[in-house]
Amino acid sequence: MARPGVARALPGDGLLNPCPGPLPGHLARHEIVNASLEGLDPGDVWDCHAHLAGTGDSAQGVWMSPRMWSLLHPIDYARRLVLLNAACVDTRAVDRTYVERLHALIEAFPPGVKAMLLAFDFHHDERGKPVLDHSSFHIPNAYAADVVRRHPQRFEWIASIHPYRADALPALAAAARAGARAVKWLPNAMGIDPASPRCDPFYDALAREAMPLLTHGGDEAAVHGKREQHLGNPLKLRRALDHGVRVIVAHCASLGSGVDLDRGPHGPRRANFELFGRLMDEARYERLVHGDISAITQINRARVAFPRLLEREDWHARLLFGTDYPLPGVMPLVSANRLVAAGLLPAGEAPVLNEIRRYNPLLFDFLMKRRLAAQGKRFAAQVFRTRPFFSRER
Repeated sequence: MARPGVARALPGDGLLNPCPGPLPGHLARHEIVNASLEGLDPGDVWDCHAHLAGTGDSAQGVWMSPRMWSLLHPIDYARRLVLLNAACVDTRAVDRTYVERLHALIEAFPPGVKAMLLAFDFHHDERGKPVLDHSSFHIPNAYAADVVRRHPQRFEWIASIHPYRADALPALAAAARAGARAVKWLPNAMGIDPASPRCDPFYDALAREAMPLLTHGGDEAAVHGKREQHLGNPLKLRRALDHGVRVIVAHCASLGSGVDLDRGPHGPRRANFELFGRLMDEARYERLVHGDISAITQINRARVAFPRLLEREDWHARLLFGTDYPLPGVMPLVSANRLVAAGLLPAGEAPVLNEIRRYNPLLFDFLMKRRLAAQGKRFAAQVFRTRPFFSRER
C-alpha cells in the first residue's frame, strides 16, 4: 500500500487495492446503500460489462501473454500486477480466486443482481488465424459458460468470437445454444474492422439470433496487444446497425478521437464521444444503437462524458449499466474527490463511497453511478434495468 502522504496526493484511494475483506455491517447498512435500489427490482440489475481474467493455472484454456510475465516488457508486466491486485487474487490460484472474489463482491447485492462475464477472443489476422504475439489474454467461451453453470444465481455470460474465424458462424450458434446473452468485441486489440464486408455474414447471423453485439468504442488503453485505435471509431459500426444488429457501444466511446468517416476517409477528426452521439441521434438507429456506462467515471473520461450523458435524458432508455470490473479496483483510475470538485457528487458522500470502495469496488461503482448528478439530473432507474435488454425472445 502507498505511504499515507502519497495516497493523499493520488486521485482515488492510493496506488493499491488494500483487499481488506468483507464489507463491514455499518457500510452494508448505510443509507446510501439502502437507497441505491429505490425504483429497481434487483432481478433486473445485470452488470453488462464484467471481465473474467486469469493466468491459465486452472488448465481450462485461460491464457495470458508471456509478455505480461517478463521484465523485458515493463508496461505489460506492471499491467498484470495492477490487474491481479485490483481483483484481490491469490497468486497461487489466480483463475479460481478471481472468480471467488467476484462472486463474493456480487453477493453483497440483494439476490437477483448479476454480473455478465465476458469471454475474450484472440487477435486474428486477415486470414482468420489467431496471432498470439498481438494478443494480451484469452478467455474461452467454454470457460465463461462453465463459470456461469457453477454460479447461475449471480452470473450470466457474453461470448467473444472473432468474425474473421473460419468457424465464426458455428461458434456463434454454439454460444447461443450454451446460453450466451451477447457477443463481445474489442476491435482495437482483436484486429476487427467493424466496417469490413468480411463481417457481413456474422452480422446477419447476429440479427437472426437476436444476439446483441457489445463492442468497444473509442480508444483502448487497458488491453495491450496490437492496438489499432482507428478500429474503435464508432462510425465503423454503421455496417452492423444497417444489418439490423443491436449494438452496445462500450463506454459510450468516451475516449480519444476518430476520423469523421461520414465526410470520407480523410475527413476531420472528431471526439469519438461526439461520433457516438451522432449515431444515438439518428432516428433510423433508435432501436439499435445503445451505450454502456462502464468506465465513464474514470478520471480520463468523467469530466467530458459523464455530465453530457446525465443531461441527455432522452438517451437514458438506451444506456446500460456496466462496471468494467476489475477496473473499479484499480485505485488511481477513479477519484470520488475529483468528482466532488467537478460538481458531480456531494462532498459529504465521498468519504463513505471511498470507504466502501476499499471493501467492494463493484458496489462502489454501482453506488457512484446512482449518486452522481449534473444540473440536478441523475441517471434514470431504467439505465440499471439491464436484464430486459438481454432477455428478449430470440
